[in-house]
Amino acid sequence: MAVMLISLIFSGFLSYFDNAVLRLALTAGFSVLSFLVPGLVIFLPLIAYDMFFIRYQYINLIAAVPLIHSYEYFPVQIFSVIIIVTFLSIMLKYWAEEQHKLITKHNQLIDSAREMSFQLKNQNRELIEKQDYELNLATVNERNRIAREIHDNVGHLLSSAILQSGALLTVAGDEKVREGLKQLNNTLNEAMNSIHSSVHMLYDDSADLNMQIWNIIKNISFCKVIYNYNITGNPDKKIKYAFISIVKEAFSNIMKHSDATHAFVTLNEHPGFYQLIIRDNGTVKSGRKNEGLGLRNMEERVASLNGIIT
Repeated sequence: MAVMLISLIFSGFLSYFDNAVLRLALTAGFSVLSFLVPGLVIFLPLIAYDMFFIRYQYINLIAAVPLIHSYEYFPVQIFSVIIIVTFLSIMLKYWAEEQHKLITKHNQLIDSAREMSFQLKNQNRELIEKQDYELNLATVNERNRIAREIHDNVGHLLSSAILQSGALLTVAGDEKVREGLKQLNNTLNEAMNSIHSSVHMLYDDSADLNMQIWNIIKNISFCKVIYNYNITGNPDKKIKYAFISIVKEAFSNIMKHSDATHAFVTLNEHPGFYQLIIRDNGTVKSGRKNEGLGLRNMEERVASLNGIIT
């Protein structure tokens, strides 16, 4: 019973500790005890399971010395069984180690596959965002081109027609002709006003808030900017221009008055109002005052829209 208890203690320590030197010391201790108590050799297969497939494993062959020494204490059959079971124990440990390696490799492959899948999703998302941005940019540029064409060509022709009709109205003597020229002049003026209104609407629509703010942010070099745009609708042009001006002024203040390394810009759309959040991780440089012309301008812009600035 004592022999079994001693063997179980050594086996437990060998399984518990990972330190190769300590495990070699335990093996050496078990081998020494096996000289003193030959009955311990019967439990050599139990100890052998944890003796190999570690660093300096060949030193564990010293356990074979008490095994050979115990030959005279056991019948040949029992001695042969001890050797065979010891060999099977070593083979079982080898199989267990190989299984552990395969499982570890399998888990690593799964982790790598998940990481690659995550990276691909991010790349696809960035590609889609880039395509949407380029499409939006192309649309805005086309609107601007059309607006310029209308203003430069059609507007010029209408202006010439208005001037010519006005000149004819001045020299015309017949009342019926004058009445017709007045109607023509009024119609041309209405057309010119309609053209101006359409051109301004095209320019207002082309002022894409997300793109305009992104164009500001991408040129910021003094700190890293984290930008989030969470607006699905099309804000009023006054709100657009106010947000664009506030973002410009805010980064001007950060550059002049802060030692920030990161800045954060977030635009949110809520039921009934829009929210612009600008913050940074810096501190105000010494000798700077909190109030300035830039802050007053931002406050005035927000107040003109019945908004709140904090």
